[in-house]
Amino acid sequence: MSDKITVLLVDDHALVRRGFHRMLDDDQTIEVVGEASNGAEAVKLAETLQPQVIVMDCQMPELNGLEAIRKILQSRPDTAILMLSMHSEETLVRQALEAGARGYVLKNANDLDLARAIKGVAAGKSVLDPQVQRSETLKGERESALTTRELEVLQHIVSGKSNKEIASELNLSVNTVSVHRANIMDRLGIHKTAELVVYAIRNGLVNLP
Repeated sequence: MSDKITVLLVDDHALVRRGFHRMLDDDQTIEVVGEASNGAEAVKLAETLQPQVIVMDCQMPELNGLEAIRKILQSRPDTAILMLSMHSEETLVRQALEAGARGYVLKNANDLDLARAIKGVAAGKSVLDPQVQRSETLKGERESALTTRELEVLQHIVSGKSNKEIASELNLSVNTVSVHRANIMDRLGIHKTAELVVYAIRNGLVNLP
């Protein structure tokens, strides 16, 4: 039992977690030790269960995958985290790797080999889905990808919050939020908030409620 790779599955859809669990059941080298339905639960279970690998969904309620990764690695830096997402958008891949994920795979890939990906990150390898590696760069994304803070501001913009409300949520000044908003629009080449919201949702830059 001690030779098995212990895994925590994190996804807000029970059916998805069940499917992944079944995919791993036949592999005698992997043991699923727990499941979490959101990032906040993942942080708690990472402390109590201490899994070697965490399979982390990107978009979840309460605490998204990116923030959960950062919190987990603060206290357990040796944990190998494999990010799962429906999106191959380059900004999300970059953000996940910068947050500390060792791998990024698409959960809807026809040839998804979850066990192999888990073994790869557990061995210290960087695992990227072939579709991610082949994906075309969105216009302006490589040269002007959004920072972590800008993505946080963008999330609140999409939620319909004012600059004052965003400033309160993120403990920033209203002027700083205004600058972030302007920078986001400038980098993406967008000039209207409505267009920004559509772009962010379409390209998977934000978590939907």
